[in-house]
Amino acid sequence: MSEDSQFSFGAATGVGSMPGGDAREAAKTVTGSFEDFPYLAELPARGPGADMIGRTAGMLVEMYARVEPSGWRLGDRPGRDTKRARSWLGEDLDALEEFTQDYRGPLKVQAVGPWTLAASLELRNGEAALSDPGACRDLTASLAEGLRLHLAEMQRRVPGAQLVLQLDEPSLTSVLRGQVRTASGYRTHRAVDRQLVEAALRDVVGVHDDGRTVVHSCAPDVPFALLRRAGVAGISFDLSLLTERDDEVIGEAVEAGTRLFAGVVPGTDGRLSDPAGSVMGVRTLWRRLGLRPGLLPDAVTVTPACGLAGASPDYARRALAHCVRAARSLADNPE
Repeated sequence: MSEDSQFSFGAATGVGSMPGGDAREAAKTVTGSFEDFPYLAELPARGPGADMIGRTAGMLVEMYARVEPSGWRLGDRPGRDTKRARSWLGEDLDALEEFTQDYRGPLKVQAVGPWTLAASLELRNGEAALSDPGACRDLTASLAEGLRLHLAEMQRRVPGAQLVLQLDEPSLTSVLRGQVRTASGYRTHRAVDRQLVEAALRDVVGVHDDGRTVVHSCAPDVPFALLRRAGVAGISFDLSLLTERDDEVIGEAVEAGTRLFAGVVPGTDGRLSDPAGSVMGVRTLWRRLGLRPGLLPDAVTVTPACGLAGASPDYARRALAHCVRAARSLADNPE
């Protein structure tokens, strides 16, 4: 395995979810598409426990969740839903291990971040864990320990991998703005103080102590500056949702060495443009920021705009291959 000083993110990768329910087929597609930056695929079509919240809930240590009609709810002991989540994760790990024999290089694994988890998991009273600061602290600690164990298991199975941890935080902006709805739907939970949000993220980011953690959000208004302060190495986003008011914080992030995971390929079936056209927005952003074009390949990883769970299997394969071609276009013609 290369030394940490020689680590570099791959030019292209996926976000996480894939269509269908066949773990071996998903692992084969992902590793075949991204020879230098594969990832552990998620297959939510299998049902509760394979979805992003259930999958991460199954990783928690000394906290357990079960499925209720309203969603995932915290409980006292592991039940069949926890066992199912862990079983599917094991199946996915088996498949990835099979297709990454002798692999050396970056390998990405995804889990839901602490704030989207707190906004999505219910307490016994049916309200989101977000409503209880003590529950948020417990959840963050449990998640951190669960991820530590999960990363160790990944490293054991693929010893040559340089692991990249991706925290999925689609609800982060809503948490910061007080836009997460209560159980009744009539009110919203109070906005969480930005320093508390940053501190919890820093605690979870710190689990992967070699510093290769990325936060993904395909929601508008990703808090780039807050994420940088929390210590992330990369930020993954839907490029089409950026506005020019994001330019300053993005420019500062790039200059500080933060990797941009630019989501440029649609996550659902549709016509794919030519590869150069797909990354035209990245080149335009670069010109607006006044950054040197030659920096592009060292600063940007090309991805789909979001997960591919809602795509057809054929489109998902073509979208991943398209990311690779678009990244090559960016490297060959940065201007």
